Amino acid sequence: MANRRAGALARKVRRWDAYGDIWLGEVAPPVDYGRPVRVFVQRRLKKGKFRHSYYVTTLSLPSKGHFMACYNSRGGAEVEQFRNDKSGLSLAARRKQDFFAQIGFILLTDLAHNLLADFYHQALVGTRFEDYGLKRIVRDLLATPGRLVFKGGELKRIELLSLKQNASDLLICLEKYCLGD
Repeated sequence: MANRRAGALARKVRRWDAYGDIWLGEVAPPVDYGRPVRVFVQRRLKKGKFRHSYYVTTLSLPSKGHFMACYNSRGGAEVEQFRNDKSGLSLAARRKQDFFAQIGFILLTDLAHNLLADFYHQALVGTRFEDYGLKRIVRDLLATPGRLVFKGGELKRIELLSLKQNASDLLICLEKYCLGD
């Protein structure tokens, strides 16, 4: 679990520096990430106990203070996107105990996010589904039963269960997306 990882990293910190109500330390990366990274461990006193979290960054900054200033001044866009992904892709319910399994899960989640973003921009913009968020796209649109009909390795037809609420409009969007119209 992340709390145990953060606690294990916190035990490796040799020097803590205070920044307001938190302390920051830096440790060597616990694994090889394939490129240079810095790992910062944060310690905060909450209800009389130390709570730890950590950050992995590729930023090359002169100090831990500069890193925290950059981190604290980041925009809210990624927070909103993470919240939408967490809800739409049911990420809160899916955690892996093994570190490498979690990495694989995150990579698959990134791929799903990118495919859904592409589908949204290529097929849903300009339609009645344009205001749908990620959760509604997954739950209400992509859960529609149907099948793809191929002939000679080429997509020929998309068939959806016509009794579903959004089937006729979704069919137009899917054909636009899959057939490149």
